[in-house]
Amino acid sequence: MHSKLVSVVRAAVFTAAFAAIAGMAGAAEAGSQCGKASWYKLGGKTASGERNNPNAMTAAHRHLPFGTRVRVENLRNGKFVVVRINDRGPFAGGRVIDLSRAAAQKLGMIKSGTASVKLTVVEGSATGLKGCKA
Repeated sequence: MHSKLVSVVRAAVFTAAFAAIAGMAGAAEAGSQCGKASWYKLGGKTASGERNNPNAMTAAHRHLPFGTRVRVENLRNGKFVVVRINDRGPFAGGRVIDLSRAAAQKLGMIKSGTASVKLTVVEGSATGLKGCKA
């Protein structure tokens, strides 16, 4: 009887642990988005009112709140940067983020102009991200 009870308890603990891990993975994906990134060099002011600085680690996103910090990973070469959202865009179809020149340079995408990326919110609200397909 004792060994059967131990087996049942072990199975329950294993099931609960697996469910918790699966739940964490789903939550992490909820704060991410995959797609194409481009970079831009504009003068003047951003949508947040800041002066545009191509040397800063900043980016434009359609929905993320200003000030949100996002990890952007180039899926081709594995390089990543953390940028702060301070502008709106991109407005070209099929793009999920526009990066400053400095961020694009660190990701190794200056020549190509675009790259397949994964965005992950590291600070701020992830509202508006559509997740990534595995």
